[in-house]
Order: sequence, then C-alpha cells, then structure tokens
Amino acid sequence: MEMKPWLKHYPEGVNAEIDPNRYSSLLALMNEAFQKYKDLPAYENMGKSITYGELDDLSKKFAAYLQQYTGLKKGDRVAIQMPNLLQYPVAMYGVLRAGMIVVNTNPLYTEREMKHQFNDAGVKAIVILSNFASKLQNILADTSIEHIFVTNIGDMLGFPKKLIVNAVVKYIKKMVPAFSIPQAIPFNQAIGKTSPGEYKEVKVTGEDIAYLQYTGGTTGVSKGAMLTHRNIVSNLEQTGQWLKPKLVERKEIVITALPLYHIFSLTVNALTMLKIGARNILITNPRDMPGFVKELRKHQFTIFTGVNTLYNGLLNQADFPTLDFSKLKVSIGGGMAVQQAVAKRWKEVTGCPLLEGYGLTETSPVLCCNPLDGSEHVGTIGLPFPSTEVKIIDENGIEQEVGEVGELVACGPQVMKGYWQREDETQKSFWKEGWFKTGDVAMMEPDGFFKIVDRKKDMILVSGFNVYPNEVEDVIMEHPKVLEAAAIGVPDSKSTEAVKVFIVKKDESLTEEELKSFCKEQLTAYKVPRYYEFKTELPKTNVGKILRRALKEQDA
Repeated sequence: MEMKPWLKHYPEGVNAEIDPNRYSSLLALMNEAFQKYKDLPAYENMGKSITYGELDDLSKKFAAYLQQYTGLKKGDRVAIQMPNLLQYPVAMYGVLRAGMIVVNTNPLYTEREMKHQFNDAGVKAIVILSNFASKLQNILADTSIEHIFVTNIGDMLGFPKKLIVNAVVKYIKKMVPAFSIPQAIPFNQAIGKTSPGEYKEVKVTGEDIAYLQYTGGTTGVSKGAMLTHRNIVSNLEQTGQWLKPKLVERKEIVITALPLYHIFSLTVNALTMLKIGARNILITNPRDMPGFVKELRKHQFTIFTGVNTLYNGLLNQADFPTLDFSKLKVSIGGGMAVQQAVAKRWKEVTGCPLLEGYGLTETSPVLCCNPLDGSEHVGTIGLPFPSTEVKIIDENGIEQEVGEVGELVACGPQVMKGYWQREDETQKSFWKEGWFKTGDVAMMEPDGFFKIVDRKKDMILVSGFNVYPNEVEDVIMEHPKVLEAAAIGVPDSKSTEAVKVFIVKKDESLTEEELKSFCKEQLTAYKVPRYYEFKTELPKTNVGKILRRALKEQDA
C-alpha cells in the first residue's frame, strides 16, 4: 500500500507535520495569547464581553484562590458543570493554571451519572451553576468533593444586567430548584478574594494530564480519557495548521454553540481560537432556535462549528436565510455524520461549504477533516490531520487495502494516554502501541479520502448482509417532507434483523407508503426499512447527537 496517499491532496500552505512540543504545556500557550491579544475581546455572552487581558487576570485570581484557600495541589481533579457562560473559560483556565486537572461535566447529567463521574475521577472541587446545585446536594455525601463554587447565569454580565437575569432565571422562569449546601462559596466571591499578583506559576509538563474527558457513556460505562497537555497542544496545532489558509490573526469571530465541556468545542473553538486571538460568541442555549438566530443577527461571524442536527435545526428556521453570511468562510460539522442533504442546503443558504471533520474524545478530538481548498468531498471525513496516520483493519487486525471496509485505527500525538484507572479498558482500545481502535467502520477511497460507513456496534445484519444506518438515514433525509431520521436494527426470525426507521415529519402529509416507495427507489431491497414509526422528536445527547441506543431501548 502506498505510504500516506492522502498527502498529495493536502491544500497549499498546510504542512504535513506539526511540532507537538511547540508549547511546553497549555499554560505556555495561554500566557502567550493573554499578553499578545490583551486588548482584544476574547469571549462574549448575552451582550457582555471580556478581553484577553481581563480573562488573564480573572483566571489568575481563581487559580490563586485554589492555591491559597483550598489545600488542593497539582494534579487534583476539579469538575466544571455549566453551559456556555463567561464563567466557563475563567474557571477552566484558572484550574489549568493551578496545575490541576479539569473534569468537564455535562450539566444535564442525572444524579446517578454525576455521582459515577465524580467518584470515578476522584473529584475534590467543583464549579457548578446554581441550576444544578440541588442534584449535587443529593449526592454530595457519597462523593469526595470538599470545595464547591456556585455561580448564577448572570454573574458576569455586570450591573444591572446581572441582577435582572438572575432574578428572571430564579423567580420568573423558576429554573433554579431550591438547594442548601452551607459550605458552598459563590464563584464571584472566590475570584474577589485574591489579586492576579498572588498567583504562583506552577511547573506543568506536556505529559501532565490537562483534562479527564469522559466518554458519553453511549458505549457502556462512561470512562475518563486522560488527555495530556501535549495531546491537546498537538491537536490545536494540527487544527491551526489545517485552518491556516483561511484564518487571519486577530480578525476571526467564531460562533460557539456546542458546549465548551464537549471536546470538539473545547479544542477547536476555545483553544485553537485562543492561539489566533479570535472572538468567541458563546451561545448558552442553542436549543432555543429563534433566540439563537436573533443572536446570530448581531454578529458578522466568520467561523461556525456544530453537529448535523444543529445545522439542520437552523436551516429549518424561517428567519435563518435572512442573516448576513458575507463574512462566513469556515463551517465545520463534527460529533456525528454530516448528512448530505444538510450539507447541500447549508451551502445553498449560506454560500459556505459545510465540511465534515472526524474524531473522538480519546483523540483530543480531531483525526481527519475535509480540506478548506474548495474541493468538496461531501460524504467523506476528509484527510488525516498533519502528523496523523490512519489505517483500516479487519476483525483479525490485518491491514486492509484501499476500498476495503474495516475498523478505522489511528496514530498521532493527539491520541490519549489511556483511560483513567482502567488499564484493562486501555489495553483493549489499542490495536498495537500508539494505534487507537475507534470502533468506527470505514474505508479509504483511492484518492486517500476516508469515509465512515458507521459505528461498528450500530451495524444491522439482514440475511447475512451488512446494512449501515448512516446510509439509510442519508437517503431518507433527501425526502423533502422529512425533518429528522434514525435507523436501527430490530430482531427478525427470518433475516436475523430488520431495518426500522424513526421519522420526525417536516410536512404532516407524509405517509408510510410514500416513504416506503421512496426508499425502494433509492435502496437495494435488503436495505429498505421494513418498519416505520413517526415521532414528534428523537432522543439526543446534550450536543444534539441522535441516540440510536435510546431508540433501541424504547423499541424493546
């Protein structure tokens, strides 16, 4: 097999290799960016923005508090549980500066999920939004958490907006269930107790863990991927290299609708953009689509990231096409497959191609992305990133040729150290040293572009033939009366499994017969769904990824 056939398709100006040791740690990158761009706006949320200089001071103050008043030491785990608010980067950079490990926690976790993650990680402190504090109160006694910092949605919006927002959230919308945690300290109070000068710089190396990033648990028990400073630095160097032909230092405005606790948003939106002095527009609740569109109208945004369902949702807002897309030059979809129908409509409406990227929590996250050179390869995940190798193997671990389907394995400086305190799981997840098994079925096309066929575990076996849900969903999404679709396999006595699809209608006149005949025209017989169920909505993760597993459980 030809070595790295994808390199000849690399866009002009993109290097095939990066230096994973360019920064000794994320702290070195932060120090550089905060000084270089101190007068520029770094983050904006609900109309309030903070500069890189202010972020520098605020994060130093929180780091100083952690150092002086908690007894916590380098390497201790600190959880952050909140949506996209200005407090998030302040807390995150503060924890990293104190030499501690960030444990990103989904705010929508149940008490059971919170308890599992906090205990698994051995969390000693937490920064939590008051909306979720009642859940924390109920499990606190069963965890090792000693220090609690509580913040409210409006806390960093300045006077009088802070008071108004907090009052509306608590008393009118009733979004803050009552809680009592006597030892909790208001986050603003902790920051107000120290000065930036009291922060003592910590020696952190590339091999130190920066994040314990928990896998979503969609594949069983949720595990903590140990992402080192070098892993993250590598991936943001790779991302920066990939986007280099389009990005202009100090000029970019990026829309951050995916939550910062999600690895895609964390690496691409927060850290890569930190490096070039971009302005991050934080969207707290992207599910409020009319509100989201209203916020987008205020900005001449240049970069947009999201998952397929987010792009699809926006495209189905009547006002969305009336926005100003004249400055938009990069749109990236990740976290789940970008459906061709969605990519096509996005380009028609915005004039900007929707490029699919691919990665996993365990790979910090990006492994592959489509190039930004105008050559469109819709339906592929693009080319491996600089300093990244990707191969396809069969079930016996034998490397496959071009065009053959198998499991995608990857090697590069962004691949995690392993799973936190799970040596057995770590060993199982590697093909051989350094090569991570993704669990995704893929193939390499003759031009070096890679295509994800589906998740290994989601494959449907119909009379000995493999049916991939992605393909079925892609076809159904082409139907003009369909808003969303998901396909699963259900037990069948004659054919082992049969294909069942769940549909959310865009047009109420859609019938099962109409959809079935559409599928028969587009799919070979064994791939045509046998069962059709119409639903008002599909179960999704907090970032909008459709949960096939939940559909299987409901169906069972």
